[in-house]
Amino acid sequence: MSITIAPSILSADFGEMSEEIHRVHQAGCSWIHLDVMDGSFVQPITFGAVAMNSFKKPAGALFDAHLMVVNPERHIEDFVKAGADSITVHAEATAHLHFVIQQIKKHGVKAAVAINPGTPLTVLDWVYPMLDMVLLMSVNPGWGGQKFIPTIYHKIECLAQILRERGLSIPIQVDGGVNQETIGKIVAAGATNLVAGSAVFGNASSSEGYHENIQKLLKSANMD
Repeated sequence: MSITIAPSILSADFGEMSEEIHRVHQAGCSWIHLDVMDGSFVQPITFGAVAMNSFKKPAGALFDAHLMVVNPERHIEDFVKAGADSITVHAEATAHLHFVIQQIKKHGVKAAVAINPGTPLTVLDWVYPMLDMVLLMSVNPGWGGQKFIPTIYHKIECLAQILRERGLSIPIQVDGGVNQETIGKIVAAGATNLVAGSAVFGNASSSEGYHENIQKLLKSANMD
């Protein structure tokens, strides 16, 4: 099973964002997770499309824009222009989920839907064939320092079973509390795309340090 570690730049040095993106890319990660928070759907405010447009994307890198914003349909084109290769919207943040996914696909980028820990998988029943990825939040978005919610292991298993039954091979992404202690069970449950913030950026400030942290995650993922 191929595992993707997607560093979340929410844990990076915002004063050196382009440099930080370059460092984790050099460390072996092509998938860069960009947490966009609007202060409404979630409490914090991070950055928007204008700021994202200033981030220098390394050749071969993929910008994964995770929009934790209300009414994401208003912002899809702006994030495409800012360099997003994949856009994730929250099912809870829009009344027009099918339409938003159509918008994303129309612009030729990958479309994903995220659901919060308390949201049932049934909200995805009628959009699965349109999706390039499903993101399961394993913490409640917007509050830092939370631990992985244990019930999400079973939720990953249930989603993996649904995808198998439908004959879909789209990846399951997990975001929140991914570290050396949790990643083995997450992967065993069926997830292949793991968003990691402090587990990548913590206690390191160079490509070498990030590479070491990433290798520790991958080793832990293969232990269980």
